[in-house]
Amino acid sequence: MNFWLAVSSHGSACRRAPVSALLALFALAFAPQASALPSYEEVRQDFRSSETQILSREGEAIQRIRTDATVRRGQWIALADVSPALRTALVLSEDKRFFEHSGVDWGAVSSAAWGNLWNQRTRGASTITMQLAGLLDGDWRQGPGGRTVVQKAGQAVAAQVLDRRWRKDQILEAYLNLVPFRGELVGIDALSRTLFDKAPHGLDEREAAVAAALVRAPNARPAQVAERACGVLKDMRKSQATSCDALDLFTTGALQRRAFDPSEGIAPHYSRQLLAQLRNQGTDVKSARLRSTLSAPLQRVAVETLTRHLRELRGRNVEDGAIVVLDNATGEVLAWVGSSGMLSQASEVDGVLAWRQPGSTLKPFLYAEAIAEKRLTAASLIEDSPAYIPTANGLYIPQNYDRHFKGWVSARTALAASLNVPAVRTLVMVGTDRFHEQLKALGMPLRESGGYYGYSLALGSAEIPLLYLTNGYRTLANGGRWTGVQMQPAAITKDKSPTQPASKQVIDEGAAFIVGDMLSDTNARVRTFGTDSVLNTRFWTAVKTGTSKDMRDNWALGWSQRYTVGVWVGNASGAPMHDVSGTSGAAPIWAELMVWLHRSERNRIPKPPANVVKTAVQFGALDTAGSWLESPREEWFLRGTEQKLFAIDSVESAAAQASSTSSSSRGKKAATQAVAQGMPARILSPVSGTIVALDPDIPPARQRVQFIATDAPDGVRWLFNGKEQGRGARWGWLPWPGRYKVELIDAKGQVLDETAVEVRGAGVRQQSQQK
Repeated sequence: MNFWLAVSSHGSACRRAPVSALLALFALAFAPQASALPSYEEVRQDFRSSETQILSREGEAIQRIRTDATVRRGQWIALADVSPALRTALVLSEDKRFFEHSGVDWGAVSSAAWGNLWNQRTRGASTITMQLAGLLDGDWRQGPGGRTVVQKAGQAVAAQVLDRRWRKDQILEAYLNLVPFRGELVGIDALSRTLFDKAPHGLDEREAAVAAALVRAPNARPAQVAERACGVLKDMRKSQATSCDALDLFTTGALQRRAFDPSEGIAPHYSRQLLAQLRNQGTDVKSARLRSTLSAPLQRVAVETLTRHLRELRGRNVEDGAIVVLDNATGEVLAWVGSSGMLSQASEVDGVLAWRQPGSTLKPFLYAEAIAEKRLTAASLIEDSPAYIPTANGLYIPQNYDRHFKGWVSARTALAASLNVPAVRTLVMVGTDRFHEQLKALGMPLRESGGYYGYSLALGSAEIPLLYLTNGYRTLANGGRWTGVQMQPAAITKDKSPTQPASKQVIDEGAAFIVGDMLSDTNARVRTFGTDSVLNTRFWTAVKTGTSKDMRDNWALGWSQRYTVGVWVGNASGAPMHDVSGTSGAAPIWAELMVWLHRSERNRIPKPPANVVKTAVQFGALDTAGSWLESPREEWFLRGTEQKLFAIDSVESAAAQASSTSSSSRGKKAATQAVAQGMPARILSPVSGTIVALDPDIPPARQRVQFIATDAPDGVRWLFNGKEQGRGARWGWLPWPGRYKVELIDAKGQVLDETAVEVRGAGVRQQSQQK
């Protein structure tokens, strides 16, 4: 016979006397174990959610991630945050005299014993307090065959101890947070968010009835749960007429729902990376509340700004983007947006860590190295004209973004206006291996050697994640001193200041300063970006844009005195964008974030280091239109490299004529005199034997070969295999596969110069032609 205690059923006093006597004996036996029950504060403190919360630097929860796969618990919910309907439903279902008894409901015990004696089904005698005791101590939990008499007695003793030590509201609150509901769901927070997609304070009567029914039968079939929930709902409404016709369908739908996402918040990609970093350090991240470096307000603005701009770009086949904001001083990550979320078909891909081609964004590091090695100054003149660079794989012929050439330009203009050919010429001076070494020193995780990338490395042919590229720009902002990125808050010293990370000088301080000054020069970028560019901020910033081959990646990276911001837009799939330029893709996002960051913060112009000087310079060479190449200005130099005049020997210069002591002017005069004596015109470009390889990724109409003749008289013409194709000293030819004898003739038909050119096109049958 299975009944609670062997007692008489005649009269309440008769029933209670033997029970109380036996309970007194059990109390003595279980006293040590019952006295070891934890306090409410201990239970609350030891509660472990299956979620880890990531907190912002301000202490605000910005991301929740499930880190315990064995159970599903939400957060601890205070009783005041549980809906009154659920509290009522639970008490009516499990323990109607909860607020009256002292842990054990003797009336229910007697009824259960009498029912067991006569094999009658009655409501169980286990109170909420007794069930909580079983949840707190595994020795009193119910096994597959039910609890033994000894377990029940111990549970009753423990319940009375709990009732004396804890308040009723504490008992009910702890029970709601610790009770298993269904499957892996434990606690009211996990149940509410999973089955009803709402917080516990929002549960209505019908939802509360279903939740209370699951306590008694956690894994019952939906129909059984609905039947019990109907009884609970009727008890709650008492005299009101209650129909349960639709409750079966509602219960079935709720039990099938899984609305509690494993991750939720505004920083999912950052949080996963932070947890991975902590795990690698041996830190237990389960059920933790982890402080991060992210700024919650900035993160929200970054997410909103990226989403809004990408919606505007959807018509141009752009759906993905990423943002990183770094603190220049500490390297702490202040914002990390890895995806456009719902706008993306690959929202789980972290664009901050994805390998993408950086395009022209590597140029600042190249010019910094050339300046540091004293191969160039910011005022040095570099020719932006067709270049044919022999490599092991054939000729490398770089082109500018707009397919036009600017002639002779200063390094300042070449960098700020993002001209490709001068960058490649600069890399030829520096060397691919040396530039590769510099990028590695900046923390760039390059997969291949410098020789593998070749001269295209100047134009960003390597793949580099946004995080490392942004930190490289932060290195320029810090005067060439590199430190790693920090995802965990910096430790605080005794004087309450954050500890500074270890750093190393990887770029000359003066060279880094000069490159920053070049990238902040709005006048220098006019040739490419115009006078009213989105890159022009009302406060000091240095910025560089970039676009990879076929418009697959678009970048904007730059810094102010305190912050470095990096933005990428494109498609995670690698699909090309349509008509997206450096100023229409990532740049508007970069500019908007910079304005927000400095909305109430002063921003100072960087102070020049000791190894730079400013000198007034003039550009004596004339371009082909007869105007000065660049206006006189004051320019920054590494100490010892400064000079006042920059000119080209092969072209007459008024400034050179005025400076009789200049050795370069004597060369210019000699060249001018030679022209006056009637030296014939000659073909400067392309040189004889040039092989042009057509790029299958560039539309044929956009591929032009520039033919340039020096000192050519009026009326010169270009003949290709005897047929006239163009006129003028400069002419852009649309190439077609074949071999050509090119002749430059004057107005009288006299041959002035000739060259040989071969054009090779992929997939096009070449026809040999006789010279």
